[in-house]
Formats: sequence, structure tokens, C-alpha cells
Amino acid sequence: MPTTMLPTIIVLGLFACPGAAQCTRALLTAATDSLLAAQTDGAPDTLGTAAGLTYLEQFKPADFTTGILSIAVHVDFNRSLHDTMQCATYTEIIAARNTTHPYVIGAQMHIGADDGQIANISTLVTDAGDWLFNATGTLYWASREKWEPIPEDRRDSRAVIQAAADAYADLFDDKTVVVPWGSPCARLEGGSYTGSGAASDRCDVGIPDGIF
Repeated sequence: MPTTMLPTIIVLGLFACPGAAQCTRALLTAATDSLLAAQTDGAPDTLGTAAGLTYLEQFKPADFTTGILSIAVHVDFNRSLHDTMQCATYTEIIAARNTTHPYVIGAQMHIGADDGQIANISTLVTDAGDWLFNATGTLYWASREKWEPIPEDRRDSRAVIQAAADAYADLFDDKTVVVPWGSPCARLEGGSYTGSGAASDRCDVGIPDGIF
């Protein structure tokens, strides 16, 4: 039976909306701060959403007022990406110590550059029974990763980053896709980490069938 892959996969969509207007990092940061507050309180109505909000959960249209954002979640760790070129954000939420129901949630938002309102939210919620789900393990490894800014003269282009991300996503559907893994390389999939800090760490360790 197919199971859901980790929610960080929807971050790849940050690069996939051509023609979007640019917006400021401050606007996007305010949006992700409000998302985290809404998730903590279980209060989706506190988000500044546009009248025609599009809301997806598990890749399907859902009721924004009764979805995952309506459930108060103790957030143990979060990390957000802010794409000023596409006016989009991605937030990873890890709730390992949530009293009765641990979650790992990925949420992508697109914001209107003109009005600052959230126009689109897409959430992917993983919990018990999903592929490699272990919120405690995810918390352990994710909180130890260092995501400092890369010096500008060492950064790849947006096109190179998007191509690598697309290849990784495509690999789940087509095992012949060649992903430009680095060396050394480590993958965090669910609560499992492929690296040990060794120079020989590899990411080309395969993906099982039935994961989407």
C-alpha cells in the first residue's frame, strides 16, 4: 500500500510557479511567523488569507477551517524557507512531543505581492503509519543540521538548484532518474538519516516502491 513521503518534498514547488511577482523577505517572514502561531493555537482564522484562498491538504482540496491548522500542535522545531522571487514560503513543523499525536508537517504558501495576503496554502501531514515516520528521530536529526547562508561566490544558480530538486522528486516515480548527489551526502527521510559524518556518506541508497 502506498504511503506518504516526508513533507519536505513540497518545498520543491517553491521553484515551480513562473511569472509570480517578487516580494520582500520581511513580508514572507511575517507570513511564516503567522503560520506557526496559527498552528500552535489551532486557529487558522488568525492567518491573513485572501478571500479566494486555495487550500490543499495531502494534495487534495480541503476545508481550511477544519484541516490540520485547526488542531493545536506543540511545535518542537521549525524551519522556513523564503522565496522572494516567487513570493512563496515553505515551513517544516516537527511536533515530536505533541501529547497524543506526533506530527511532521510541511506547509507551502504563496503570498500576493500587492496585498500581502496568503493566496494559497498546501500542507502535507505525516504521522504514524507513513513511510519512515518517527517524529522523535526527525527532530533529533533536523535540529542538528546547519543551514547557514552559503557565501555568495559559492552558490549555485537557481536553475541548478531547481534541476537537482526536480530530479530528487522525480526519483520517487522513476528509479532511472539520475540525481546529482554530492559527496559526502546525507539524506533525512522521515526519522532516518543516511549519514554518519564520514567522508564516505552517500545518498544513492535507493527508494522503495509505493512511496509518493
